[in-house]
Amino acid sequence: MKNFYNNYIQRIFNHWIDEYQGNVRLGLKGRILLEEKTKFQKITIFKSNHYGNALLLDNCWMTAELQEKQYHECLVHPALCSAEKLDNVLIIGGGDGGTARECLKYDELEKIDLIEIDRRVIELSKQYLYKIGGESWNDKRLNIQIKDGISWVKNTTNNYYDAIIIDSSDPKGPAKGLFNKEFYENCYRILKPSGVFSAQTESPETFEKIHLDTIKMIRNIFKYADPLYGSVPLYPSGWWSWTFASIEKPRYKYPNLSRANKISKTCEIWSPKWQKGSFEALPANLERKLQK
Repeated sequence: MKNFYNNYIQRIFNHWIDEYQGNVRLGLKGRILLEEKTKFQKITIFKSNHYGNALLLDNCWMTAELQEKQYHECLVHPALCSAEKLDNVLIIGGGDGGTARECLKYDELEKIDLIEIDRRVIELSKQYLYKIGGESWNDKRLNIQIKDGISWVKNTTNNYYDAIIIDSSDPKGPAKGLFNKEFYENCYRILKPSGVFSAQTESPETFEKIHLDTIKMIRNIFKYADPLYGSVPLYPSGWWSWTFASIEKPRYKYPNLSRANKISKTCEIWSPKWQKGSFEALPANLERKLQK
């Protein structure tokens, strides 16, 4: 009986959750804190033994307390360090709060519109992933709107934002419409000529076709666009990408040094030196495919 009880406890508190992508899976051991279905998606909050509390949407890893800076710092700082001004910034998605937190490090930033379609992602992130969003949720510069990001960009005035950051999940479910031509055209329209666009663009290994097609689509709309590569061990293959775009010149490659020197002191991954190397880390086979 004692052995049965011990085995039962082990199953409860040392449960594996795996994300499956084709013939590959990535798993963490821990225990489920909460699981619920909203009108948009399935949300799982998981207490992992290795990375702390983690968030899954529709059974895919989104973020974890001890693994999120590899993603959020790389998505935000090449854009915000190089945009001419930071009067108005747009975040589509980002319900865990990590992208907003990184943006709010900039004292000169005046306002962020954070557009999240699923209110429960924010509510549960505040409750279970507070180490990620932290006090950014209470910053008066953060304007949270529970709305559809596709409609938001469609109805926004021309040349309005200094930076646009697409912090979306994979292109399925509520995020599917964030990976198409019309959406990117509207992002171009509402971005100031001196602004910078940023988007997560999937794993070049696990989702190669989506990755390449997305970069090509962005390049066909913006005059300048380039992928940046880094490591996010939580995600499929551990190899991830972000794509940055601008209108006047490839300003995302040239961070404002006064901003960058200040911001890099707060970062674990991002720095101007890291950024330069990551933009240049385009593998030869992907470069050839992007030129086709």
